[in-house]
Amino acid sequence: MDRALAEPTARTSRVWVAWLVLASIGLWSGFFGPIQVLLAQQAEAVSPDHKEAVLSLVTGVGAAVSMVLNPVWGAFSDRTVLRVGRRLPWVVGGAGAGAVAMLLLAGAHSVPTMVLAWALAQAGLNAMLAAITAVVPDQVPERERGVVGGVLAIAQTVGVIAGSGVAAATGSIAAGYLTLAAVLVVTTIPYALDSRDVALPRELRPPMRWRAFLRGFWVSPRRHPDYGWAWITRFLMNLGNALLVLYLLYYLTDEVGLADDAAESAVFTLTAVYGVTTVITAYLGGRWSDRMGRRKVFVIWSGIVTAVALQLFALVPTLPAAYVAAVVLGIGFGTYTAVDFALITQVLPAAGDRAKDLGVINIANTLPQVLAPVVAAGVIGAGLGYRGLYTLAALVSVLGSVLVVRIRGVA
Repeated sequence: MDRALAEPTARTSRVWVAWLVLASIGLWSGFFGPIQVLLAQQAEAVSPDHKEAVLSLVTGVGAAVSMVLNPVWGAFSDRTVLRVGRRLPWVVGGAGAGAVAMLLLAGAHSVPTMVLAWALAQAGLNAMLAAITAVVPDQVPERERGVVGGVLAIAQTVGVIAGSGVAAATGSIAAGYLTLAAVLVVTTIPYALDSRDVALPRELRPPMRWRAFLRGFWVSPRRHPDYGWAWITRFLMNLGNALLVLYLLYYLTDEVGLADDAAESAVFTLTAVYGVTTVITAYLGGRWSDRMGRRKVFVIWSGIVTAVALQLFALVPTLPAAYVAAVVLGIGFGTYTAVDFALITQVLPAAGDRAKDLGVINIANTLPQVLAPVVAAGVIGAGLGYRGLYTLAALVSVLGSVLVVRIRGVA
């Protein structure tokens, strides 16, 4: 089998992992700086009386774009036969498109412009995400994927913190977006210069038949049950997390009772506390999982711990309790992010479709962002408030973690 499609066996280079981590930090900064702070601020500036509706519209459309394009970009990445490799062109092109979108967001002063610019950002960033995710099964052997999944979870957490910090510290919405654009480009350059991507020989690329290409996005759960259960469990866990993250700023102002400036600062500090905990548990959990050769037990317990944190947010709406909950959430979700990623790479149906199949899995990350505003509006509109919303998130997280026992091909 050609090296591009073979299961990797060589030990992973630490330098290459470092460049991958750096690019991932820029990528996640681009995602979460806007999601956690800038888009909420911008929605309030554009339409102060309808800020929740505007934020829901912008993030919902962006998540829908992400849900569709992530597997599509992944499928085209799988078919790319350029000399520089299958994944690198999509990393570089996605970073460039994402940076342009940030520039457009910096000058957005209306709801339609916000919607279009954030949709472009999601299109570019998801091209980059699809490629970066696929390089792990391309180049990392199974025995090391827990650790690599752990450091990529750390990169995601650092990116979330950096994105939120940039958004809170730059002093204006426009400056926040411009800084994020610069961060995205600068952090991608080292990986672009040393990607070690493996080119797919032209003769191994299947002929392009659009009907078969489109049918390929449906992965039968009957033929690949482990892959189907992995998708469901990830969807549920991410739905629980999305219900918390998307409305965190409003939770702090409306439920905890913080002033706007204090709430914005608290979003950053809570994210930092969560991030430090996640950094520790993601690496340790991934390493421990690799040594034991087991994945499912870590996923189950991480979901239960995450639910405890969500219940703390629900039942004790104070800032000190929120900090405790952030620590507990970091323990649970850090371990989950590292180990579940390793688990998923072990249930992919075909080597030739790695990026596409991981893109379909990534729908389980983005679809909750589409559904979370709808679910949240229904729960809060029914008078259940944030207590009801975060209790529901806890129940969903427990269900998502427990269902991992249905996966048979991974210990």
